[in-house]
Amino acid sequence: MQTPLSSLFRFGPFQVNSATGELLKNGNRVKLQEQPFRLLVVLLENAGEIVTREELRHRIWQDDIFVDFDSSLRVAVGKLREALGDDAENPRYVETIPKRGYRFLAPEAYPAFDPDADPRAAEIAPPIAELVAHESTRSRKWALVSILLLIVIGVIGVIGAVLITSHSFGSRKLLTERDTVVLADFVNSTGDPVFDETLRQGLAVQLAQSPFLSLIPQEQIQQNLSLMRKPAETRLTSEVAHEICERTASAAVLDGSITRLGTQYVVGLRAKDCRSGKVLAEEQVQAVRKEDVLNALSEIASSFRTHLGESLATVQKHNSPLAEATTPSLEALKAYSTGLKVLSTSGEPAAVPFFQRATELDPQFATAYAYLGLMYGAMGESALSAESTSRAYELRDRASDNERFFIAASYDGRVTGNLERAQQTCEAWAETYPREAGPHSYLAGFIYPVSGRYAKALDESQKILDVDPNSAIGYLTRAYTYVYLQRLDDAESTLQRASERKLANPDSIPLRYDIAFLRGDRAEMDRAAASPPKVEGAADWISVHQGFALAYGGRLREAKAVSQRAVDLAEQATNRERAALFESGKAVWEAFYGEGAAAKQDATAAIQMSRGREVEYGAALALALAGDISRSRSMISDMETRFPEDTSVRFSYLPVLRGVVALKLGDPAKTIEGLQVAVPYELGLHRSTIHGLFGALYPVFVRGEAYLAEQRGAEAAAEFQKILDHRGIVASDPVGALAHLQLGRAYVLAGDRIKARSAYQDFFTLWNEADPGIQLLTQARAEYAKL
Repeated sequence: MQTPLSSLFRFGPFQVNSATGELLKNGNRVKLQEQPFRLLVVLLENAGEIVTREELRHRIWQDDIFVDFDSSLRVAVGKLREALGDDAENPRYVETIPKRGYRFLAPEAYPAFDPDADPRAAEIAPPIAELVAHESTRSRKWALVSILLLIVIGVIGVIGAVLITSHSFGSRKLLTERDTVVLADFVNSTGDPVFDETLRQGLAVQLAQSPFLSLIPQEQIQQNLSLMRKPAETRLTSEVAHEICERTASAAVLDGSITRLGTQYVVGLRAKDCRSGKVLAEEQVQAVRKEDVLNALSEIASSFRTHLGESLATVQKHNSPLAEATTPSLEALKAYSTGLKVLSTSGEPAAVPFFQRATELDPQFATAYAYLGLMYGAMGESALSAESTSRAYELRDRASDNERFFIAASYDGRVTGNLERAQQTCEAWAETYPREAGPHSYLAGFIYPVSGRYAKALDESQKILDVDPNSAIGYLTRAYTYVYLQRLDDAESTLQRASERKLANPDSIPLRYDIAFLRGDRAEMDRAAASPPKVEGAADWISVHQGFALAYGGRLREAKAVSQRAVDLAEQATNRERAALFESGKAVWEAFYGEGAAAKQDATAAIQMSRGREVEYGAALALALAGDISRSRSMISDMETRFPEDTSVRFSYLPVLRGVVALKLGDPAKTIEGLQVAVPYELGLHRSTIHGLFGALYPVFVRGEAYLAEQRGAEAAAEFQKILDHRGIVASDPVGALAHLQLGRAYVLAGDRIKARSAYQDFFTLWNEADPGIQLLTQARAEYAKL
């Protein structure tokens, strides 16, 4: 076949064949990926002329609107310059024309030719063609000898280079501590589906033991598949993984394979440089039986870690065999792997059955129990969460070092509630695994907020994003923390950045609702509430927020109906504890507003559904406020016995409950004394607030009530003002509305009638659409009239 002249170009030491996709330098092939190569051809075809960005978009990307053109073009130009040894500041070949496009500079660029394949060679370059045509036989012989000699020398050189490379392979660092790696699916040639996705997950667990390596997380892989217009279930073939590697600016792709060799299995693993496509490391290992495959995977993973640059010391220190770090059951590992994938695409409720199945297949599978506990906790099912997490803790020796930290932090966060110990675990976790986002997520989302250390929580949320710039939970945690600090603009911009990165999180809808509520923007509240739920179970959560917002404004009939809808939706989804939590939250605001009979009824219904920690706290508080001291005391005793270490129980729930009981019994001094222990935690956000929307600043509110009972107006006013100064923490909790009324009463006691009138008027403004006939509102109007 004759090669078209227009497909061959030569400039400097380079030769380009656009038909075959080859770039040669001094006759040696230079690897260049498809898009940079196509860019080079377009520039060569228009050498000396400016090629606009629009033309490049059309010629190379075919105007694909789903491609991040600016980023793709920038990457392609960078890789082209790297291949040509060019410099952007002092270009020899590729010049940037700001805001317009690019130009190929080399004036000597001209179409090349193949003198053997194209008879027109003599017309293009007569001197060269003539030399070729009239070369003597003797010259040809000497040329042949020379070529053979060069080949021999080259082979010797290659062998030497291979020997040197092989000798020094173990000591070279192919990756650095800053590099990330994409893990592709294994190519399964055995015909046995049990290996599908299972080996990839097993390898991920093995490599995650390394403090040195950092794998691109499943969540980020799903985001990139979406940007690539590929379904969420797309297999991560070597080609797909390579594109994700480029998009995430990772250093290497790891792809594996498993094949049958007679009755045995051969497991292979290879690392390829994302930019050059060069194989960085490659290994194979055999397994005699199917049951030995996971052991073979452990062996190959350990060897690979040292090849890629990790120190032998850390490999030896953090290197539990896969069967011990996860499970010896391939079927259980497959269910676990599927659960993780479903979690990243469909949320917690959809993932639960897969983690359950993993624990059924292997009742000793510690990490599967830990994830099951994590799912239940996110769903508001704290009792189920504690049960699964406790089982994981019992089996924690059957997990990797990284996962043991995760299990220990979860155990203290969700079972004992000992957040001081959980903090120590997370700090050690972060020190051991500096590239792991998990400890920072715990510190930012659950540990520091309990003690009101929101500035430290904000710092930790940034560390999540430092580790993983595409962490949806990182952006959400940061946005929530901004709200607690009343920096609503920063919260909105954080959510916007997450949206621009296509980082969807269902919990962002209730947060947007809260931001709109704090701004008093009803239209935006309605838009947020109307947003379709992204995952199963989200509809009841937004209904709870709507119910509290209605109750905050005194619209109690509507609030009860909407809150009951949330309870019903949770029950329909078989989330009984979540339904009970919503029921107890309703009972709390009913009790605060003087709806004693309804509060007792709803508190009783909640306890009948669940005795979860936050459910019992809400029910006990509602009963105490409604005057049922005996039942409330019984629950207080139960909580003391069941949760002796729990930070929230010890320093918030119990002091508040005892304080309300003392107030009802006419002993405000005892209330004030008992609440002293809560002072370091009084501005904190506890689980009742996070999952049930009640409990924010209750130690402050009850202390203020006690000061009122003692006729100490100035001290009471200071407490209620503290609540109004922290609206981002309180949000739609009923004490936020009541604080205005109680502040007015405090100022009356303090003798400041002007401030008292202002506080009462603020309360009436909040309740301007309140249901008529509410006893609390009638009483407030009578008090105001006396002013």
